[in-house]
Amino acid sequence: MGEILTDIIFVRHAQSVYGDDDRNRPLTAEGLLDRQIVIHVLKNMKIDAFLCSPYKRSIDTIKPAADFYKMDIFTDERLRERKTGSFESGLLEKRWRDFSFAEEGGENLKSVQERNMDAFSEILGRYKGKTVVIGTHGTALSTILQHYNSDFGLNDFLRIVNWLPYIIELKFDGEHLTGMRELAYVDKTCRYPEEYRFGKNM
Repeated sequence: MGEILTDIIFVRHAQSVYGDDDRNRPLTAEGLLDRQIVIHVLKNMKIDAFLCSPYKRSIDTIKPAADFYKMDIFTDERLRERKTGSFESGLLEKRWRDFSFAEEGGENLKSVQERNMDAFSEILGRYKGKTVVIGTHGTALSTILQHYNSDFGLNDFLRIVNWLPYIIELKFDGEHLTGMRELAYVDKTCRYPEEYRFGKNM
């Protein structure tokens, strides 16, 4: 018998409107258009479930794809993004140097990683051999990637920070990561952001 692979497709949300209510931030007009790349990537796949952070921008990014498949989106509070405090210069570097550090009012990366991995481990067990889409965030996703690659650091986070949305596929045999591939992204620093970029094996 061959291995039974579980296929996880993470979708980091499209561009959103900044505001104090982080949970309910909507997508920008560009973000609403850019999320169509999710359907483009997924439309020929057999998707078994759509899971998501409870935050509006993540739900809204994958909702057209879920509607295309006539499937519900199930949210998990543990998949939410990091709670932010101060945006003072230098704190980003400090957080990535020390996962236990958090600015006043913020959440440390260790906490973000632990709760996201707690949810993700359950997902791998529940959907073994299935293909699952997970709506997520830049920092939350980065801590999951760092769990599987201890060399993943600040520069890797900064590489994808302006990719909105960003779609990456991880394949698992049980809980063992067997492959990783970037599927697509929209680089919002690009002069022509509507030009989708398609990914590669990492």
